[in-house]
Amino acid sequence: MSDPHGARADLVCDVVVVGGGVAGLSVAWRTARQGMSVVVVDPAPGTGATHASAGMLAPVSEVTYTEEPLLRLGLASLAAWPGFRAELDDESGVEVDHRREGTLEIAYSSDDMAYFDRLAAFEETLGLRVERLTGRECRALEPMLSPAVRGGLLARDDAWINPRRLVRALLAAVQRWDGEILYDRATEIVPLGVGVGGGVGVGGGVGVRLGSGEFLSAGHVVVAAGSWSPSLLPGLPVRPVKGQILRLRGPQGFLTRCVRGLVHGSPVYLVPRGDGEITLGATVEELAFDARVTAGGVYELLRDARELVPGISELELAETTVGFRPGTPDNLPLIGPAGPPGVLAATGHHRAGVLLAPVTAEAVVALVTGAGAPEVVKSCDPGRFSR
Repeated sequence: MSDPHGARADLVCDVVVVGGGVAGLSVAWRTARQGMSVVVVDPAPGTGATHASAGMLAPVSEVTYTEEPLLRLGLASLAAWPGFRAELDDESGVEVDHRREGTLEIAYSSDDMAYFDRLAAFEETLGLRVERLTGRECRALEPMLSPAVRGGLLARDDAWINPRRLVRALLAAVQRWDGEILYDRATEIVPLGVGVGGGVGVGGGVGVRLGSGEFLSAGHVVVAAGSWSPSLLPGLPVRPVKGQILRLRGPQGFLTRCVRGLVHGSPVYLVPRGDGEITLGATVEELAFDARVTAGGVYELLRDARELVPGISELELAETTVGFRPGTPDNLPLIGPAGPPGVLAATGHHRAGVLLAPVTAEAVVALVTGAGAPEVVKSCDPGRFSR
């Protein structure tokens, strides 16, 4: 097959997934399990926002007053995570450190506690399971907390996962189902005028031109390139939201659950891993693709975390990282048809890419196989902004 400019199709498949983060790899794995031929295109899979993320599966503790559709989406995906993880463990052989001890939300000052009291009242109106705790009760759960903390909330249903292990598991699972990983950059999406042999797409299929000069053709192309998605689909309302994040190393059991805190109104979180690592984050900066780790960002994270957990001063600072969350105007992801026929978006997940991986993959599989978008993702239609 040839593209409209005369280039040979170097590879013909059912689905090309552009982007090897958690969203793209989850889509590739689940579509490959349906018996489709799948190619993932990414120059360095798993090194973008997923690599920097904390891996929180926390729709309850991240709820806000204006984002109930995102909450419903997050709860649906959280419910799918145990089965998703069990299948991934079996098919990849990689243990992803999925932990389900809940999130402890900590208030440092009286004003911070007043905010949590209002938030708990709102969460209760939504039927969410949260427990109000005194400072003493918080310290009983996490002895490393400062004696100065005023109280908090416990969201028992929240969980978290190690995103870097998750990437390794997804890569192994994709390849187990004969999915191919092309370590290259997609530069252009091209509608094709002739059908794709064996493809499952609509119309004449879709082509993807690579930086190497190769040209792929498929029935469907799924754009899951995070903050870089608009380079392939101009006008897609996705922007980079910079986040600086730290990784500390200490003894196992230093913290036993995810701790999210407010320190004089400033949010901070600490996420423990089974090997003693603690992920500390994260700044929220509208600075486009500014990849600098700044002294101010590191200072503010350590300052606020130390108020909540003084003992972090003794831990090793093992890594500083910058990631770019793919944000949208309403903080809902873009999941569904976008651009030429046969092109789907699976991007714009902002802070919730890891959480929303199961529901995103399920939705894309349904769309690719012609079943239509599941009800839970209809609010994520990429066309909602143009309308």
